[in-house]
Amino acid sequence: MKTYYSNGKLLLTGEYLVLDGAKALALPTKFGQNITIKKINEDKLIWESYNDQNELWLQVEFDLPRLRIISATFESSKEGGGDLLAEKLREIIISAKSQSRILGTNFLTEKQGYYLKSTLDFPRNWGLGSSSTLINNIAQWANVDAFKLQFSNFGGSGYDIACAQNDEPILYQKINKKPIVETIAYNPTFKEQLYFVHLNKKQNSREGIASYRNFKGNINELTREISDLTNEISTVESLSIFEKIISEHERIISTIIQQKPVQEQFFSDYFGQTKSLGAWGGDFILATGNVDTPEYFKQKGFGTVISYTDMILCDKK
Repeated sequence: MKTYYSNGKLLLTGEYLVLDGAKALALPTKFGQNITIKKINEDKLIWESYNDQNELWLQVEFDLPRLRIISATFESSKEGGGDLLAEKLREIIISAKSQSRILGTNFLTEKQGYYLKSTLDFPRNWGLGSSSTLINNIAQWANVDAFKLQFSNFGGSGYDIACAQNDEPILYQKINKKPIVETIAYNPTFKEQLYFVHLNKKQNSREGIASYRNFKGNINELTREISDLTNEISTVESLSIFEKIISEHERIISTIIQQKPVQEQFFSDYFGQTKSLGAWGGDFILATGNVDTPEYFKQKGFGTVISYTDMILCDKK
């Protein structure tokens, strides 16, 4: 039996502009996804996906070595049902198999069968990287490049794959299509005053990226500005300065995508500062605050409020 694990992710700075080379600060989370694989005496791959409550939500059977879908079941008709999800899963596995062939290895080229169980330890609607952790786990199993597997199947910047692979906060850039990853000892002295709040809906990153691509201004200049803010925020020791930085970051992104910052939209009476993380409009936001922060957001209808130390994988120096 083999087991692989990948970390979830949160993008603290650089949303959208990380696609064009901006330096971003990304944080691996204590939540992630694992896969467990064992050999079986059938010439098929039996794939089962379980949620954080250990409930089966997707089951697919593929024949081997051709990887034709024999059957697919899904918990509901949402997201297009089991057929579309099974097809996407098949595409990812075939991509990994193609990479493996180029490398001269024999991933799934024989009739040896496998049973695979994939388990998330966070709710699927949290936006912590159910796809990127899956990609990275499959890449580990196939012994192929997870970034290439991600880019060929989902696109994006790749910061989420970098988080999946690292147990410390990272500075991330994509330069000339090549991922540049630097682990850093990010440990803000005010971390006890940082919270992550879920906005109760899953954000479609592709829609946000489409809005970003419509911007007609000077992306290169704004990319440099965001990179500078990332450098500043990665070393700041004052909460008040940290709040000024994230407020300026929000202003820049608001200008680009023509959306109001989340604080202006929903939390204008909040006593701290908030910042969107990743694509605007859903998933988690960051909030600076104090012991009263969880109650404020719960009163607003946002019940999932997680402290920095409970969310972020590595907060050591």
